[in-house]
Amino acid sequence: MSLLKVVDIAHVRFSAPDLAQMRGFLDDFGLATFEQDGRLYARGTDGRPFVHVTEPGEPAFLAIGFRAASVADLDILAKAEGVIVEDSTEPGGGKIVRLTDPDGFRVEVLAGQVNAPCAEGPADPPRNTAAHRGRLRQTVRLVEGPAHVRRIGHGVLNVSDFRKSEAWYKARFGFLTSDEVEAAKDVPLGAFMRCDRGDKPSDHHTLFLAQLPQKPGFLHAAFEVANMDDLMLGHAHLKARGRTQAWGVGRHIMGSQIFDYWKDPWGHEMEHWTDGDLLTADDPPARMPLSALLAVQWGAPHPMFAGKRAPPQKLVTAFMVLNLRIRRLFRRSPKVQPA
Repeated sequence: MSLLKVVDIAHVRFSAPDLAQMRGFLDDFGLATFEQDGRLYARGTDGRPFVHVTEPGEPAFLAIGFRAASVADLDILAKAEGVIVEDSTEPGGGKIVRLTDPDGFRVEVLAGQVNAPCAEGPADPPRNTAAHRGRLRQTVRLVEGPAHVRRIGHGVLNVSDFRKSEAWYKARFGFLTSDEVEAAKDVPLGAFMRCDRGDKPSDHHTLFLAQLPQKPGFLHAAFEVANMDDLMLGHAHLKARGRTQAWGVGRHIMGSQIFDYWKDPWGHEMEHWTDGDLLTADDPPARMPLSALLAVQWGAPHPMFAGKRAPPQKLVTAFMVLNLRIRRLFRRSPKVQPA
């Protein structure tokens, strides 16, 4: 049993030495930006007060936020953790509880925010396929410009001890495992976890925790856009603006979403995505190999494999090397049983 069941991710928080430079990137990325109390905020079109925050300072990831169902849930969480429920002074108001996870990441849990009306995004037009002719006597005329970010969808963190962090997040927030990734049989690398909304569909993952052979830290945050046309228009716009692409376009295996990754001016990865899996609490967890994490169903190969399409053995060798590193890492880590 968990203390509460969060209903969604709320935001990601960073610091950067130049808010104007970050604002330029976020505008190109398709978020609506504004400043308040010396911070830069960005929101999508779903009415949430903000989904991305930047504070002045050295480049750094500062926090990940989640949404609780009610302020009463925050009271339960605060009492169990020995912290207080505070008034949020940021856009949308409401209440907030601040925690620190096993790797020192700040975790902010919000409830009671006041949302704005949803903004209009591009309509999802009828389409013609070989099996269904839905668009008759209508042409397709798309408008160039940034993608239209609807909302934040998930965050990804690299942790020092996957089982320990998994237990911490599940015990407090009620996350369910959608896919557990194994570096080798019975050697867990991480897990894609979703919110437990009962019979209400939830994104395949709201949080992905990974234990990779590198320093713990932020890996990326993902933002849903209107549709595939919108994603591709955003891709073209970011490319034309000279932004740095990280990976894409392609379709993932776990989560199934069409993805496109870009880097902000300080190297933090931000993903556009559309057409992801939706699951309920009745859907059981699955175990997946590391190859399913880095492979694609179609599209651009992972940068690790860029220019190495020829002999498949090269990919096998790369996986074997990474598996060996992870095995060594886990041999050095204390074993923690899954929650």
